[in-house]
Amino acid sequence: MLNDISASDRQKLISLLGDLPHYTKEDIKSEIVFVEKHDSYIIEKLVLYLNGIEPVPAYFLKPGNSSGKLPVILYNHAHGGDYQRGKEELLKGASYLAAPCYADSLIKEGYAILCIDAWAFGERRGRTETQIFKNMLWNGQILWGMMLFDGMRALDYLETRGDCDMDRVGTIGISMGGTMSWWITALDTRIKVCVDMCGLADYHTLVELNGLDGHGVYYYVPGLLKHFTTAQINKLIAPRPHLSMNGLYDALTPAAGFGKIYPELKQAYIDTGAGDKWLMKNYSTGHYETSEMRKEAIGFFKKWL
Repeated sequence: MLNDISASDRQKLISLLGDLPHYTKEDIKSEIVFVEKHDSYIIEKLVLYLNGIEPVPAYFLKPGNSSGKLPVILYNHAHGGDYQRGKEELLKGASYLAAPCYADSLIKEGYAILCIDAWAFGERRGRTETQIFKNMLWNGQILWGMMLFDGMRALDYLETRGDCDMDRVGTIGISMGGTMSWWITALDTRIKVCVDMCGLADYHTLVELNGLDGHGVYYYVPGLLKHFTTAQINKLIAPRPHLSMNGLYDALTPAAGFGKIYPELKQAYIDTGAGDKWLMKNYSTGHYETSEMRKEAIGFFKKWL
């Protein structure tokens, strides 16, 4: 019964995301722009056709000495007000991330990695975030829904590759990327392990504390709070392993909300016989990753993926 309820709730959540494209797995195409061999990994620069509207630039990385099918991480880049960075965050890091870059950390552990430019970021910049949001709204679409759609279609692309083990797919990100991590895991059961950082905000607490302007317009889904709390969305991840790491001084994810989310998710995981697979760790930090968080994230993937 719990699985039936989860499937129904998942479909309800998808229905709130606007008019998503009628673009299926069979429609997906890809082009390799170039391939580079580095000391420890191979990088493919790709253009993916995921939505029928505009191409999606991406990076796919894998260890240089790999063979056969690899566990793969869908890396979700942050917002940070830096529309130029996008997927480059994977390769170059950022001021809000610990060193080294995630490409180095994940490749070292034997993971392949896919990272796409989100709408308005990286090679998809040109129109502002608000221009895209307003145009989509007029056409019955929601920017966050379209971002999630690209992410789910990116998983379809991974299924077309012969070097990805789709039974061992994880996802990770910080800030906007952290929010993307738990949303896309809630919506798509192909993701087996979720790690989110500085992105688990209780929506009702944000309203209570007047924190809505801390997030861009991409963040908002019409009618969402009439149907779901943050905890209820995250319960759709159970019983799959989920690590959430947050800063106690992070105004974008107010600490007052953690007490609402944690017990609900803990009970959901106990109810599904997976009490050891939900972990929330809160640090005396702000909106950034520490070296301790990086160690925890890699350890969680090694344990469960």
